[in-house]
Amino acid sequence: MDILSAIVFFAYAPALGLLWYFYHEDKYEPEPKKFVIATFILGATLSVGVAMVLEAFLVEGEFGYALLPATAFSMALIAGIVEEPAKALAIRLPFKAGQMDGIMDGVVYGVAAGLGFAATENFLYGIGLGVGATIVRGFLTPFAHATWSAIIGVGYGLRAEGKIQTLSSYFALAILLHFLWDYFAFLSITIPSYYIFTILLIFINIALVRYFIILGQREDLEKVWLYWFVGGKKT
Repeated sequence: MDILSAIVFFAYAPALGLLWYFYHEDKYEPEPKKFVIATFILGATLSVGVAMVLEAFLVEGEFGYALLPATAFSMALIAGIVEEPAKALAIRLPFKAGQMDGIMDGVVYGVAAGLGFAATENFLYGIGLGVGATIVRGFLTPFAHATWSAIIGVGYGLRAEGKIQTLSSYFALAILLHFLWDYFAFLSITIPSYYIFTILLIFINIALVRYFIILGQREDLEKVWLYWFVGGKKT
């Protein structure tokens, strides 16, 4: 396997493996595969492109001017503020198409957008820093991005049901967790003891996604029982 093939494999294989897992967690009302795949692709292309342009202007100074200095705090803050709404652009595809009607749908589409974003981001890191960077990131960042986007996806799912009117709290939580992850990751480069906070955030991410899946499966099961009880059909 040549270097480019290795970078592609370790960037996309972990993300696609996780997508397969989360898709099959949607046991009672599985989403159309074409919308799940399309959301993944949009997260991997449109969302990454939007985030790269905005971050290059705001922090990295690629256009000859940077709005903020490239400190650990500012880079982490901008990453959260820019990347979470960018990934939400992909989630809006199934939302606008009427494919989202609950928590589990939000988890699936949110995860798809986040995993697509993480895969392409890890591919680009591999091109710049080598296959080692992609391998390390491939086993850490996909689940993190999936969690943050799943939070926003759940918000869209609840909004589609008419249970909430605003997504602000869901965006705020996703941005906060993303900021904390990046901030402590940056700090740990010079002070390795900060890795303990990153490890803590990994467990928080796992707990959040598991919680959303349990809620989503319970909600979907209640819908199934309701359809049976009233003698209706699932649509």
